[in-house]
Amino acid sequence: MSATLRLLGAGWRLVRADALLPRELDPYLPAGARWIARLLRLPAGAEARRGRPGERLARSFERLGPVAIKLGQFLSTRADVFGEAFATDLARLKDRLPPFASELARVEVAAVLNGPFEAVFERFDPPVAAASLAQAHPALLRDGRKVAVKVLRPGIERQVARDVASMRKAARWADRFVPAARRLDPSAFTETVARALAMELDMRLEAAGASELGEVMAQDGYMHAPEVVWEIVGRRVLALTWAEGVALSDPGVLALEGLDRPELANNLTRGFLAQALDHGVFHADLHEGNLFVAAPARLTAVDFGIIGRLGPGERRYLAEILWGFLRRDYRRVAEVHVEAGYVPAQHSVEAFAQALRAVGEPIFGRDASEVSMGRLLTQLFEITALFDMRLRPELVLLQKTMVTVEGVARRIDPRHDIWAAARPVVERWVRRELGPAARLRDFAGEGRRALQGLSRLAGAPANSVVVIKPAPRRWGALLMAMAALATAVAALVLG
Repeated sequence: MSATLRLLGAGWRLVRADALLPRELDPYLPAGARWIARLLRLPAGAEARRGRPGERLARSFERLGPVAIKLGQFLSTRADVFGEAFATDLARLKDRLPPFASELARVEVAAVLNGPFEAVFERFDPPVAAASLAQAHPALLRDGRKVAVKVLRPGIERQVARDVASMRKAARWADRFVPAARRLDPSAFTETVARALAMELDMRLEAAGASELGEVMAQDGYMHAPEVVWEIVGRRVLALTWAEGVALSDPGVLALEGLDRPELANNLTRGFLAQALDHGVFHADLHEGNLFVAAPARLTAVDFGIIGRLGPGERRYLAEILWGFLRRDYRRVAEVHVEAGYVPAQHSVEAFAQALRAVGEPIFGRDASEVSMGRLLTQLFEITALFDMRLRPELVLLQKTMVTVEGVARRIDPRHDIWAAARPVVERWVRRELGPAARLRDFAGEGRRALQGLSRLAGAPANSVVVIKPAPRRWGALLMAMAALATAVAALVLG
């Protein structure tokens, strides 16, 4: 009942603020929807007359709590879909929310220290960024290191638990009363979000994620991560070395002297893809508030509360789909969707390839400024419905991050070509995982497994019908050599 009341209260707040179907949308709505919108605006209060739609929605999201704020953060990355003014109005939800008292933060930090507060900190300054779950304080340690200390908001765990309960109720309503939403599996989507939020509320897990991704990022250099200050890590507190550069959410950041905007956008796209494809782990919250930039194209990520992971199968499917699009091999892209189970097997591969061609050809090789992402997303949604594609819970964070990264890259460089940026990373993966060396490695593995099976068979106990004696050591060595030779020859022929 409490979750139902909170949902109704959230809807009432959006209606009162004219943020559900704002009056500015009237010219674009069908006649029937226009009348519904006008009815919904009847109870609108004074707040509905203040500011633009994005400002009204931002105020409503801020009052609704952390999950709504995160939705606003996501929407703010897609100025190309919702408009520049709308995205800018929502942008303050990323890191410019009202902070809580610094004294409360000091109490939380003191609880995780091994000694007196003053023995660790030379200086502990007021917060410079405040987001949905936590705020960040600049501080100077006694050993001279400048750090950012992240502290969870008081009582945030209870707020998130209430929001998640409301999300689960909304998912059940959608599944029951909105047939078109069922293929998106609202309940599975909600559980994916709930798990991500639960991990984001433990700073010890975020510290581990920051450390892991820091090692991953260092291998390519497309993106960087601050170091974890492990002696100042607890369940509600995390310290990282100070991130170099200026926050990408700063209004004047893209005017920095010497900034190479095309290369910066490329580094963002390639950094994300390298993490996902090469390592199966990626930063899943790459909005502007979590990215710092320095000339000419250095990119540093912070806030590692949401980490996405892909298994070997998902990584292979992702790479093959991207590689197929890069080569404009729409049939192979369609085949991979069927092999992965993303498209039910009863659908024609040829028909799906035709639909993919209709999406891919108009945008291939064109600047982002020439492509309407709103129209493209509408077309993709229509195609997924036509071919019964359902939401895949294991890919939710990947898909959300891909949309965010593409939106942020377009804001950095309006001419950003995501396909050209992705090509080096995808080609490298294909050479490593699908080339001759990979075939040789796969054949060698199969050979080893076959020999192990023979060895176990040779060492099996005798039965009443057949007795198999272990082969002499020299025969085992000869068999191994012959298998290796056959593997090498096969790899050369197939390569």
